[in-house]
Amino acid sequence: MDCKTAIANGFCSHKARNGFCSKHLMMCSDDSILFMEKIVLFGNASMAKSAYSALNYDPRYKVVAFTVDREYITEDTLFGLPVVPFTDVVSIYPPEEHKMRIAVGYVRVNKLRAERYFQAKEMGYQLISNISSMALISPEVVIGDNCGIGANCLISSFVEIGNNVNIAPGSTIGHDTVVKDHCFVSDRVVIGGGVTIEPYCFIGLNSTIRNRVTIARECVIGAGSVILQDTQEKEVYMARPADLLPITSDKLPVR
Repeated sequence: MDCKTAIANGFCSHKARNGFCSKHLMMCSDDSILFMEKIVLFGNASMAKSAYSALNYDPRYKVVAFTVDREYITEDTLFGLPVVPFTDVVSIYPPEEHKMRIAVGYVRVNKLRAERYFQAKEMGYQLISNISSMALISPEVVIGDNCGIGANCLISSFVEIGNNVNIAPGSTIGHDTVVKDHCFVSDRVVIGGGVTIEPYCFIGLNSTIRNRVTIARECVIGAGSVILQDTQEKEVYMARPADLLPITSDKLPVR
């Protein structure tokens, strides 16, 4: 009996992780469980570190190395794994035996991530998406490759998410919304139903986009913004900051 069957039938008391327990993941002789696809992560900054942490909890994958542009290599290893130049990665970790995840943020309005995405595909790598097991995603949702979806996201029915899209933890996306390629949606964003977000957009922390609005290509929506109408290409929106009152906290009235 493999460990997934054992857990389902109550014969395994170990803590389950995505349907498998960590003990049986290493011990079980079932080939389907022992086989873990080998992943190379592009990046060595915060996004790559977050992707590494997330993939550690996915029994389908095993991160074996990091790769980054040679001039950005500051250490030879990260989390005990080798960091190799992107120009050399094919010869060391060939795409016939490895898959890749481009784990880069929104540098140059997502252009850097897009460039490395296309380069990795030209090298022959299949790009994986990592989707948190704590995200709530309707079964009708379509998700492209090299996407990251964080914990506690809520993605409603008939949403389409393109390729190379990052959706940070706690965000909500309403029904029939389309998020096109190479976008970055920050933490706790609320996107209404029927919204279209064109490629290369950045949506900042705690932003809200009303139903049936179109966010044009390469827009930047700053943290806390509320968007109620369609935008134009490359527009930048900034929410009004909080007002500073002419009073100190110890002078506030007590009620």
